[in-house]
Amino acid sequence: MTDLATHQLPTLDRLGVSDPGDGVSASSIAQAWLNQFTTALASSSPSDAVANLFIEDGFWKDVLALTWDFRTFGGHASIKRLLDARLAPVGGLNNVKLIEDDLRKPEVQRMFPDLVLLRLLFTFETNVGKGTAIVNLVPTKGGEWKAYMLLTHLDGLKDYPEQVGELRNQKAAHGTWEAKRAAESEFKNNDPTIVIVGAGHTGLEIAARLKYLGVRALVIEKNGRVGDSWRNRYKALCLHDTVWYNTMPYLPFPATWPVFSPAGKLADWLEDYADMLELPVWTSSLINSTAWDDSKKTWTIEVTRGSESEKRVLNAKHLVFATGFSGKPKLPSVPGQDKFKGEITHSTNFTSAANYVGKKAVVVGACNSGHDVAQDFLNHSVNVTMYQRSSTLVVSSNVVRMVLASYKEGYPVELADVLGEAFPYPPLVRLQQRVTPYLMNNVDKELIEGLNKVGFKTNMGPMDAGLFPLLFERAGGYYLDTGTSKHIISGEIKLKNGSEIAGYTEKGLKLEDGTELEADIIVYGTGYGDPRDVMHDICPPEVASKVHKVWGLDNEGNLSGIWRPCGQENMWFGVGNLALSRFHSLHLALQIKAIEEGLVKWDEVKL
Repeated sequence: MTDLATHQLPTLDRLGVSDPGDGVSASSIAQAWLNQFTTALASSSPSDAVANLFIEDGFWKDVLALTWDFRTFGGHASIKRLLDARLAPVGGLNNVKLIEDDLRKPEVQRMFPDLVLLRLLFTFETNVGKGTAIVNLVPTKGGEWKAYMLLTHLDGLKDYPEQVGELRNQKAAHGTWEAKRAAESEFKNNDPTIVIVGAGHTGLEIAARLKYLGVRALVIEKNGRVGDSWRNRYKALCLHDTVWYNTMPYLPFPATWPVFSPAGKLADWLEDYADMLELPVWTSSLINSTAWDDSKKTWTIEVTRGSESEKRVLNAKHLVFATGFSGKPKLPSVPGQDKFKGEITHSTNFTSAANYVGKKAVVVGACNSGHDVAQDFLNHSVNVTMYQRSSTLVVSSNVVRMVLASYKEGYPVELADVLGEAFPYPPLVRLQQRVTPYLMNNVDKELIEGLNKVGFKTNMGPMDAGLFPLLFERAGGYYLDTGTSKHIISGEIKLKNGSEIAGYTEKGLKLEDGTELEADIIVYGTGYGDPRDVMHDICPPEVASKVHKVWGLDNEGNLSGIWRPCGQENMWFGVGNLALSRFHSLHLALQIKAIEEGLVKWDEVKL
C-alpha cells in the first residue's frame, strides 16, 4: 500500500515532464489508454500488463465491483495482488466503453499549475454487476499518459435492478392499496429480512434502497414519530451543509427548499419521506434483546412495540444499526458538581434558550453544536460565554461550497457522489494540504483573522488538510460557519480559553487561572461516545466482541466497519451525514441483496 507518509502528488517536476499545453486531445488520449487497458485485461498476464499502465505509486480503489468491499490498493505490487485474486472470480471487466456525454467526457484538469490530470470515465460489467470507473491519467517522460488513480464502482446488479423509473410498479391497485400497505408494515404473517435500528435519515435511506431492490426491511424507532431524532434537539439546530449536498435518494428536496435546512423542517420531511416511499417503520418501539443463531444464520430480535407494549419476536437475516455518528453523550468529569446551583446539560438534551432570557449561560465546546447553542442563547438575550477547550477548524459556508463544488443546482448528485469517491485518502490529503492554506489565507482570511484577534484559537485541521481528515477520523472538531463567528468577533458571544476547568462553584465554573464563569445553565457540546454503544446495549457480549472499530479509517484509508462487514456476520452499521448515507446506503443494500441472492458470501473476499 502506498501510504500517506511517503506519498507525494505526481507534479510535473516529480514526473520530469513539462506542461502538455492546451492542444491536448483528451478524447484521443483517453481512448488510447482505454484500448491498452482492455488489451491488457485480455492478455495472458493481465495483472502485470494492467499494473504497467499505472505510475509506480498509482492507486486502484474499488467499491464492491471486484472485492465486494471498500478497498484501496496502492503501488504496482498491490494492484497486481488485487487483479490476481479478483479478476477471475468476478468474470473480468467486460464491455468496457468510454463515456463521452457532456458532463462525463474526457477532460484535462489543471488542479494546480504543476498538477495536470486527464480524467476519463468508462462503464464496465462483471459477471453479476454493472459499474462505472473513473481514471485520472498523468503525463510521463516517455510521452505516454499513465493512470494515477482508478476507481471501479458497482452501480447495480444486472439481474436485480432497482425497481424505479420504467421498472416501477405498473399495476393498478383497485381498492387494495391500503390493505397491502398495512400488511407490509405489520409483518403479521412473515418476518422482515432486515431489521434496521433507527429511523433517522440513515435508517430511512437504507430501508428505501432495500425496498426498491425487493428486500423486506423493517425500521425500529424508539421515538414517537419519524424525525424525532432531529425534532427533539435544540430548536436552533440547522444543517451546516447545503441542500444540494444533502438531498435524499428517490425523493430530492423541492426547488423551494432553503439552502440550510432547519432541523424541525428536516424532521417533518423525514416523516413524509417514510410515508411517501411506503417504508415500514414501527415508532415508539424498543429492541429488548437480540441473539444470533450461527447454525441458521438468523437473528432473533425481541421488540416491545407501541404504547400498548405489545411484545413481538422477529426472526431476521440481517441486523443494521443506523443510530448516528455517535453513542451516548460525553460529559467531562468536573469536580464539585454538587456545589453548582444552576442547571447542567449536554447539547443533546438542550432544547431552547427561551426559558433563560436575561440570565447567564456558559457553553463548553467550540464546534458545530457549541456554536449553535451559543447562537440560540444570544438570540434570546442571554449573557453567553463560550469556553473553548482546544483550537477549532472554522470553515465558512463559502469555502464549503467551493470544496463541494460539484454539489450545485442542476448537477446530477449521483455523478457528484461518484466523482467525490474517486480520490483515495493519500491523494485527497495531499490535495487538501494545498487547498486548505490557500482558502484560509484568502477566501476566509478576514474571518480567521477576526477570530484570532479576539483570542479564538483556530487550526487548519490534521496535517493542515482541512475538513476531511476531521470528518473521516473524528466526525467532529470543526465548525462550518453559518453566521455565529461574527458574534464571537464582535464580542456579543463572550469567549474564554487558555485555562483548564478546575471545578464547579455555586455560581458556575472555576478555571485554573482563577477566573470564574458565572452561569444559570452550563451546556456541554463535548461530543459523544462510540457508535457501537446501542449495539452493546442490545447484543450479547459474545456477539459484540466480534465487532471491530466503527468509524475512523482503516490502514487503506477507507472507513472502518461502516457500510461494509464489521466483524459479526450479517450485522451492519450505517453511519453518515445525509450525503454519505444517500450514497453508501446503495452499497449496503447491494451487498445485502447479493448475499440474499447467493451472489456472494459475507466474508468471501480476503486479500
